[in-house]
Amino acid sequence: MHISDASNAVLQRKTLRWVVLITALALVFDGYDLVVYGTIVSTLLRDPSQIGAVDPVQAGLLGSYALMGVMVGALSAGAVGDFFGRRKIMLINIVWFSLGMAATAMTTSIGAFGLMRFLTGIGVGALVATAGAMVAEFAPAGQRNFYNALVYSGVPLGALFASLLALWLSDLVGWRGLFLIGASPLLFLFPMAVMRLSESPKWLLSRGRVGEAEALSRQIGIPMLSDDALTASAASVVLSGQRSGFAGLCSSRFFVPTVLLGLMSFSGLMLTYGLNTWLPEIMLQYGYDKTYSLLFLVTLNAGAVIGGLVASRAADRFGPRRIVSSTFGLATVSLILITFHLPLSVLLVAIAIAGLGTLGTQVLIYGFVSNYYVTSVRAAGVAWCAGFGRLGGIFGPLLGGALIAAGAAGTAAFYVFAGVALFGALVTLFVPRHPAERASSGASEPGVSSDHDTSSVHASSTID
Repeated sequence: MHISDASNAVLQRKTLRWVVLITALALVFDGYDLVVYGTIVSTLLRDPSQIGAVDPVQAGLLGSYALMGVMVGALSAGAVGDFFGRRKIMLINIVWFSLGMAATAMTTSIGAFGLMRFLTGIGVGALVATAGAMVAEFAPAGQRNFYNALVYSGVPLGALFASLLALWLSDLVGWRGLFLIGASPLLFLFPMAVMRLSESPKWLLSRGRVGEAEALSRQIGIPMLSDDALTASAASVVLSGQRSGFAGLCSSRFFVPTVLLGLMSFSGLMLTYGLNTWLPEIMLQYGYDKTYSLLFLVTLNAGAVIGGLVASRAADRFGPRRIVSSTFGLATVSLILITFHLPLSVLLVAIAIAGLGTLGTQVLIYGFVSNYYVTSVRAAGVAWCAGFGRLGGIFGPLLGGALIAAGAAGTAAFYVFAGVALFGALVTLFVPRHPAERASSGASEPGVSSDHDTSSVHASSTID
């Protein structure tokens, strides 16, 4: 028995490593897509020979088209992901995203560029929505916020990657070359996912496919439930006709938290996309040259990567609600500080903290959301927050473009974004405690969904 337990632990670690690696790499290219456009906005504004004459309002619209696609992709993945499985959605959309990036690099008009940004965004949205659901079902209890942060740190890491490549290669390969780099997942990530990415045993169980779930669980070492004795009762609940997907989100149990979690994501993504699209241009208006402006973008995303991972450890220990609210608060303060004439070293620190409070906070939100929901509604819950949140992402670039087109100083933009961060902090404080926490009266770790509370399984008609 001891040997069997040890063998299962080895299998579980191996499976988890592959899931984390593949989903994180997929999200690296989400982050790459997020920022690569921001690095070329100045070029498109100043060189009409690229895709035509682009003004600031059009530039904001082009930045938002991708996010409209992301919203469509995320909501579509939520509608089908809880029915067709995590693995299929991941594979299809790695291909979709890669082809979209390649096609964007070939465009020669504003209309074609915008259309391809929208279509590429559909693949991005589906990947973002599915990754959180997948990791939540493979990561061990008590470490789920950390593993979600590890995976979703792929987003700021990809943003950092795009910033650095733009800094080093933009003069050599141009903006088209930068977009072609974004198509590379088709060459290496898709084959890796085909060979190494497993379906979730918990998802199979949630669909009533008990035999397949048990066989896969033994094969990859990932438990369906923490207590195997719950398997039969959990399956019987599933087969009894419980609501899953978006229908489950509309239940009395999840409706209010779903609205509030969506508003959190709206705030986080409005900050993320607004700053990543317009920070270089705003800092140019502050008098910094192009190299310094891209350096600020690198600093913003480095702060998100490092700060997000550190904050995720705190979220596992103290619960994500208070940590997310605190990081939103840090964003509020840091964005106001950026408007002062600070020494460069202090300014870089403030921008790094803003990175933690914006994109780093969004990483924490994805972890919070993924672990808040149970298996039967998890993909829909993550998709809702990713999709509705992208409305904020759409408004972020539009807002920045409108402010700049109106001749407003960069100071006004930073104050507006600080107000959004403050709103996010307040909304977070009103999110109800996790249902498993209430059911088990504190038996679960703060902010971590429980898979071993028998009463929660029976009383809530879920399998988690």
